[in-house]
Amino acid sequence: MELPDPVPARLVDPSSVSAEDAGAYRLLAADIASGVGVVAARHRRRDHAATVTGFLDVSWDPPTVLVSLFEEGRICEAVEESGAWALSLLRREHEGTANWLASPGNPVEGLLDRVPFRRAPHSGAPVLAGSLAWFELRTTAVHTAATHRLVVGEVVALGRGVPEGDAADPLVHFGRGYHGLRP
Repeated sequence: MELPDPVPARLVDPSSVSAEDAGAYRLLAADIASGVGVVAARHRRRDHAATVTGFLDVSWDPPTVLVSLFEEGRICEAVEESGAWALSLLRREHEGTANWLASPGNPVEGLLDRVPFRRAPHSGAPVLAGSLAWFELRTTAVHTAATHRLVVGEVVALGRGVPEGDAADPLVHFGRGYHGLRP
């Protein structure tokens, strides 16, 4: 049985999005729960890192991951130009790090001075200590989508930053804030 919409649908013209349309989208998109990770790359002898909530497991054969990066961000340039990067999946206890690496205007020098990490085995990209899981990736494709780049990478190394039993409280982004799964 088809029911009427409790709230009238809002029609959006993608070729001419108004500020009101964009605001409505942002409000509703905040209801998409997602994991929180950090993408990091070693580029021009510098470490680059940024918090991300737009990533997904694409395939297990071969193991492939996709991440969405703002095209004007330093991390996007570092990932595209280096061709190799790491994705660390964060635990609830990483909220401070997630906030720090999501802040606009972070310094280029010393970005990870207060963030414990180790190096990925192939590229030397930073992998956050204590992460639920981490993946080192080699870029295989980059696609432009609106203001972002969708970077696809094949996994060349992977691991866990904590014992499996300690991996039950991921950091989750929902409703414009960070949450855990444990009460």
